[in-house]
Amino acid sequence: MIQVRKSCERGHAHHGWLDTYHTFSFADYYDPAHMGFGPLRVINEDRVEPGRGFGTHGHRDMEILTVVLDGALQHRDSLGNGSVIRPGDVQRMSAGTGVMHSEFNGSDKEPVHFLQIWIEPNVRGVPPSYEQKQFAAEEQRGRLRLLSSPDGRDDSVAIHQDARVYTAHLAAEDVVSHRLEPARRAYVHVARGAVALNGQPLEAGDGARIFDETTVNLSGLQESQVLLFDLP
Repeated sequence: MIQVRKSCERGHAHHGWLDTYHTFSFADYYDPAHMGFGPLRVINEDRVEPGRGFGTHGHRDMEILTVVLDGALQHRDSLGNGSVIRPGDVQRMSAGTGVMHSEFNGSDKEPVHFLQIWIEPNVRGVPPSYEQKQFAAEEQRGRLRLLSSPDGRDDSVAIHQDARVYTAHLAAEDVVSHRLEPARRAYVHVARGAVALNGQPLEAGDGARIFDETTVNLSGLQESQVLLFDLP
């Protein structure tokens, strides 16, 4: 079964410096029908104006992935990490027992557009940790590239959950397929462009819950980027 949720159905807030969409309940947006999907708790699509950002704030017991679509995002945290995240990079922060961090647009001229993803861990109270890796564009073109996994396989970032996150950059008529093991489910989020999911058209910002299916087929309808979450 596939349950599509259109981009316009997401929670939305515009704070001047921040234009944000929430796939699942977050901050002032609350919808009991959309609290998450399995351990996938948050997909926020944020656009931050130049020179602005999120001041120092804390997290606990959450696996946080950041994927930049355009621009540059500057990160600093209480573990001593300081980095700039750009398109092609994936940042993983395991909040564990607690971490403080800040995120700012790394440019004083251009906006930054990124996805922040929260996945609930299967173990709590671990020491906080941080990881950032760059994934070559050619590894994502016309194929699913593993970004995160529980064991860091295929040079992905490692998270404390039996969940796998993939991305693919698809041209028109590109097709990729992913097989779901029994009792597993998936979520698809279209970051940009337009794709067909098992024949159903999806546009940028659209998402879909997938369960009781054996195969996820994604076909590019135009130049697109899509994320696929394989979940317990």
